[in-house]
Amino acid sequence: MSVAPLQAAHPVPYGQLVPVTVHFDDLDALGMLHNSRYPLLAERAWGEYWHGQGFGFDGDWAAAGDMCNVIKEMRVSYERPVTRPGHYAAHLWVERLGRTGLTYGFRLCSADGTETYAQGHRVLVRVDAQTLRPTPWSDRARAIAAELLRPADSDGGTGTEADAA
Repeated sequence: MSVAPLQAAHPVPYGQLVPVTVHFDDLDALGMLHNSRYPLLAERAWGEYWHGQGFGFDGDWAAAGDMCNVIKEMRVSYERPVTRPGHYAAHLWVERLGRTGLTYGFRLCSADGTETYAQGHRVLVRVDAQTLRPTPWSDRARAIAAELLRPADSDGGTGTEADAA
């Protein structure tokens, strides 16, 4: 299944808004989205985005190509709680695209992109399925990732530009 990027009333200045859903069972005992769900929602949105671009994983790492990657680092900053189930969005972008590494940024936000609940980044390293050593991204993956590059003069994903829109 592929999810089309959202057409927000206040479009984000870079990257893509991908719809995500918070379910009742994602909430903790205090009625807030559990802290572990924020990065999970971002990860699912990235999976949907790449799947929509024709990338996928069917269980064969040797054939996975660019989908064969590992996490080097992850950071999440929780800005305000999500307190109810419903439709939200993940604002996704690429912060840095290297030869074997990729840093992507994300915000979990309102469906229209105007309110930020959490933000962060994750560093991925593309690895060879046999050696598990870093290996370059394909030209196709690099071209798609380049379309999501955050402009150097943006706010770094804090949401202030989208919040001000």
